[in-house]
Amino acid sequence: MPVYKIKHVTHYYYDQPVYDSINQMMLYPFVDSNQNVLQQSFTITHQPTIETFSDKFGNKLGIFSLVSPHTELCIISHLEVEIFPVSIPAFERSADQLWQQYEKYNADYLYNDFLQPDESKNIGEIHSLVTSFKDKTKSPLQMAILFSEYIFQHFTYTQGVTSVETDIDEIWKLKAGVCQDFAHFLLTMLRLVKIPARYVSGYICPGHDEWRGAGATHAWVEIFIPDFGWLGLDPTNNCIASDRHVRLAVGRYFKDCTPVKGIYKGTLDHRLEVSVTVENGGREPVKSYLDTELVSEKNVPSFVSEVKSKDLPGGNSYQAFIKMQQQQQQQQQ
Repeated sequence: MPVYKIKHVTHYYYDQPVYDSINQMMLYPFVDSNQNVLQQSFTITHQPTIETFSDKFGNKLGIFSLVSPHTELCIISHLEVEIFPVSIPAFERSADQLWQQYEKYNADYLYNDFLQPDESKNIGEIHSLVTSFKDKTKSPLQMAILFSEYIFQHFTYTQGVTSVETDIDEIWKLKAGVCQDFAHFLLTMLRLVKIPARYVSGYICPGHDEWRGAGATHAWVEIFIPDFGWLGLDPTNNCIASDRHVRLAVGRYFKDCTPVKGIYKGTLDHRLEVSVTVENGGREPVKSYLDTELVSEKNVPSFVSEVKSKDLPGGNSYQAFIKMQQQQQQQQQ
């Protein structure tokens, strides 16, 4: 089974000292039959106490605060995780019986969060696209794979043309974007045919061949399958998520899975840098976005954003936080 060593660095720089900073981390991988955390540690500015909780989706959250004034906040996650190959479900029931089972999920509150598609001005066009694939002789999984293949073949992987605020109509118009956009559109397609689907945030790890998004934070989709459970589909790479995908968090959309977010008192002007390094266990380190072990030394961030008070007239630190989180989601490529 592959073992990956992952270093995820989140570094905030403030123009003036800030204080009363309260932060949430969603950097804890799931531990289940598909992945096992061998080791994880955090290095955080001033070494605050971390309290952990679970949210309604089963994600593990870390919460910490820094009361005293500080001009930097650096959060480093050191992770060693073992990933197991995913078995493809074998169905004993017919496709028609499986679709009937999905009809029952529509009345089950446990799946309600994962069955509601976005509102869209173009929902009629998207619905027509989805129904053009509909074939009762195909199982829901076969249908979902066709949707994922469609996105891979007809949407262009292009960085910088979308942001976290890009809605489903704009994605449909552009037919371009990055992993979060592809996941977002696949969620809509799946939910229109009443297949429970959820957003997944995590990492995709390099192998012998490079995949889109390898060595960085990544996003894909999981669908619920009767008699099996949740199975991941990665439309960015046209594959079923398996032993190169590390799951950090799940939710309705990306806003439920933000890796790091927080609020504080003080200046609005600040800069965020995010770096991710992935090393394959038992192999030479994979060259990625961080060239040195020492965060205090020069590194090469995969994502950089800045918030300036002039961009938020009359704003406050919460509005600055919202803007930063919107920008941070763009690093999921």
